[in-house]
Amino acid sequence: MANQQLFLGIDCGTQGTKALILDAVTGQVLGQGASAHAMISGPNGCREQETGQWLEAFTQATRQALAAAAVDGQAILGVGVSGQQHGLVLLDDQGEVLRPAKLWCDTETTPENERLLAHLGGESGSLERLGVVIAPGYTVSKLLWTREQHPQVFNRIASILLPHDFLNHWLTGRRCTEYGDASGTGYFNVRTRQWDVQLLQHIDPSGRLQAALPDLIEAHQPVGRILPAIAAHLGINPEAVVASGGGDNMMGAIGTGNIQPGVITMSLGSSGTVYAYGAEPVVSPQASVATFCSSSGGWLPLICTMNLTNATGAIRELLGLDIDTFNALVTQAPIGAEGVCMLPFLNGERVPALPQATGSLLGLTSTNMTRANLCRAVVEGTTFGLRYGLDLLRANGLQAQSIRLVGGGSKSPVWRQIVADIMDTTVICTEQSEAAALGAAIQAAWCHSGVQDSLAELCARCVKLDPASETRPVAKQVAASQQAYERYRQHVATL
Repeated sequence: MANQQLFLGIDCGTQGTKALILDAVTGQVLGQGASAHAMISGPNGCREQETGQWLEAFTQATRQALAAAAVDGQAILGVGVSGQQHGLVLLDDQGEVLRPAKLWCDTETTPENERLLAHLGGESGSLERLGVVIAPGYTVSKLLWTREQHPQVFNRIASILLPHDFLNHWLTGRRCTEYGDASGTGYFNVRTRQWDVQLLQHIDPSGRLQAALPDLIEAHQPVGRILPAIAAHLGINPEAVVASGGGDNMMGAIGTGNIQPGVITMSLGSSGTVYAYGAEPVVSPQASVATFCSSSGGWLPLICTMNLTNATGAIRELLGLDIDTFNALVTQAPIGAEGVCMLPFLNGERVPALPQATGSLLGLTSTNMTRANLCRAVVEGTTFGLRYGLDLLRANGLQAQSIRLVGGGSKSPVWRQIVADIMDTTVICTEQSEAAALGAAIQAAWCHSGVQDSLAELCARCVKLDPASETRPVAKQVAASQQAYERYRQHVATL
């Protein structure tokens, strides 16, 4: 059909890579694909991945999506890449990867981060200078860690890339990044949208890091065309334009139509995020709120919790439950799980800010220690972290009539009701739960069009809400949830 305009959206996440084919004319997703990644876990919170896995998964997911859509790859006009934020990919002067990528969920660099934070003058100094408070997961402490732990690797650094930058480099051969993903590095000023070169010089006075920085490009600017060999390898059109791409939260914002004030996006993935569009960089005095740049030309105040479906998954595995049985058990337990409270900080935690915390189960008695209460407690515990973050955003002036819910957890009606009650706000899912991959495809269409103001039209056409998923808070449940939340806050305060 001549009236199709096909774009490939890729989301390279922690657990795997998703691909989808979008027709930007009708706004329909025609086909999808997915391929899993493995994690390298080590002592002291080390979390890394082999970048070669990402390239393999990118290829597999793309071929699957093309097959599922039953379209000719030669018809693909553009590619957009969403990537997990903060990860560090180091290349030498031949463009070869120097070591596995250190990920956003890695807490091994906590001591380095504390030293850098002290150098910046603590949280207030970091906020004043960068507009964000650097956290252990950010990229900057990974650079200091590499210099100290792997000096021979450090001396060969020629490019410092984030995961989505690395994939764009593989596709095009060009080293660049855009403002949204750059915001999460910890060496970027979100107010002025410039690199903080002095901070990199503090880590290494030689100027090596500065020279290794990618070029910054605007969100609507393409990186360039796909390399012919990569196009042939993926089975897509060699004329395809590669979009600027961005971090998964920035692409998720586009994929949920969160490109103007009034919308809140909440993602229930392996991590939990809450964010909303801002036309100005209003930096919150709260250290946990990251006022990142958006990938649509504005800002994206955001909070991120480090534990969500990883915690619910751990309880499911422990009790040997499939997802349906787990959800059924959650419904069986009353709100507040009869006093059982789980602090699900299995990976340490960012919101509330407890990087060294571990998970705990509190309030157990001989009568309330049931499977149902454990299942309920983990869902409530992870959702309370998001409520804590939402309150921080609301304190910063954020207002919204409803929450757009995405990510794996959003598929559960039980969890949707719990979110609606705990947040006391109506929630609704987007039809396409892979919001980051969709956002990447929409952004590819935007970059391809060359029209700076066409993003709103594209979102209006391609982002569809699912009316059947709309879930309203129930007054009686809101009150009970509020009580359980207060108890959670008391438990957290004792840490």
